[in-house]
Amino acid sequence: MKNLNKKQKYLGMAVLAMLMISSNFGCRKFLDTQRQGEYYAENYPYPGSSGPYDQYLFAAYNNLRAYNVHVAAFFLSTSVRSDDADKGSTPSDGGADAISMDNFPVLPTNGFVNDMWNGYFTLITNCNITIDQVHNATTIVATDQQKILAEAEARFLRGYAYFNMVRFWGRVPLVDKPVTVSGSNLPQSTAAQIYTFIESDLTFAAANLPLSWDKKFVGRITSGAANGLLAKVYLTEQKWAQAATAATVVMNSGQYDLSTPYDKIFGESGENSKESVFEVQATASFATKTANGIQNAQYQGVRDGGVWNLGFGWNVPNDNLAAAYEPNDPRYARTFLLRSTATTTYKTVYGENTATTWINPAYNHKMYTNPSFRALYGDNSGWWMNMRILRYADVVLMFAEAANESGNTAGAVTALNSVRTRARGTAAATVLPNITSTDPAVVREAIRHERRIELAMEHDRFFDIVRWGISQSAMSSAGKTNFLASRDNLLPIPQTQIDLSKGVLTQNPGY
Repeated sequence: MKNLNKKQKYLGMAVLAMLMISSNFGCRKFLDTQRQGEYYAENYPYPGSSGPYDQYLFAAYNNLRAYNVHVAAFFLSTSVRSDDADKGSTPSDGGADAISMDNFPVLPTNGFVNDMWNGYFTLITNCNITIDQVHNATTIVATDQQKILAEAEARFLRGYAYFNMVRFWGRVPLVDKPVTVSGSNLPQSTAAQIYTFIESDLTFAAANLPLSWDKKFVGRITSGAANGLLAKVYLTEQKWAQAATAATVVMNSGQYDLSTPYDKIFGESGENSKESVFEVQATASFATKTANGIQNAQYQGVRDGGVWNLGFGWNVPNDNLAAAYEPNDPRYARTFLLRSTATTTYKTVYGENTATTWINPAYNHKMYTNPSFRALYGDNSGWWMNMRILRYADVVLMFAEAANESGNTAGAVTALNSVRTRARGTAAATVLPNITSTDPAVVREAIRHERRIELAMEHDRFFDIVRWGISQSAMSSAGKTNFLASRDNLLPIPQTQIDLSKGVLTQNPGY
């Protein structure tokens, strides 16, 4: 790894390589390290990798950092639409399209919904182009192993894209090859058909991706990421035995553990730690502040003036989530970044006193950027912050849920308590005490609670309450009384897409 200020000569493909995502490499991004995912003369092309197809793969990887894939529309749809978070900032900021994600209903004309539809299909298109090149290109010289590896990476990314799409919209067109304009107007496949397709893609990826990559290849997908995502797909389908098996493969791989303290996971020093299974890479420099990054930290950063002008203040944790924490749970402080008051001074994870002037009483502390990095880059926006998609604790809790539902309650409790032990840290044993019940119903509720707290303000809560069948009661309890599960469990099919299809696409129920 090279120092940030060491002059290097970029090769022509350098910018494309910035997009890489992580599957646990233990390679961290400190102030004295080379920016992750960059190519230099001594490391391009990747020896022994799927290099012949990288130009196509990188277009797909790059989509993971796109605004319309993983920024505003994504966290509005996965976090703000849940019972854990509110839109934040001022009511008018973002307009009706943003606030309707909080207050419901989301209209078919919502611009965020249409943007995300386009973003995910762009990702899928780039995956299909890669796979087509692997099978049909005659000008690329590649070994069979290079072909298989490139296809496995592309099929993972395509499976991930479709998994989000089927959970957002239910019925979506299934596109498995590059299409012409005249052949692109496809009807929607059923959710069951989409899930079968996702399983096929992720199973292939899990069987053909490496367990790990060399550290200098930080960002490429591994079999652990594929099995972890496959476990979540099976869990969503309530295929408990398959979910437990897929999660077990990850847990027995030796690549991941719960050794990273909870308060370190989300900052710059926690990137690509042993906790990381699937992580979107981002980077910046003093000269290039945004082109190779992702905008999540800026959209969720503190909204205020002066030194606290860190972002737009969207996606803020609410009182309903705060009330769910057990007494003295250390995870609360790493999730809620609290505004100071006239009588109480609160601190950031880096020890700074917060201000009394913030627009909102709390912000997402998991998205708070290190002030040293802000000084280094001469910028407050945080585009360099990686985005965690799948953490190891999530895999452990998926195993716990699947095990409990398939009759292995003892194994479920052991897994559940391992997450609570890490969360407890150095606190007294009375904090987050071990779960001791052997009643599957009690353990089920304990696992659901733990998922809510452990993964708070990330991107799982809405999908969890929908698959558990509790979205209506959970949202009503949070005061989101306009929510109607029969309509709002799914987003509307964008009206723009229905119009472009000339009626081939049909609307979801209730819209």
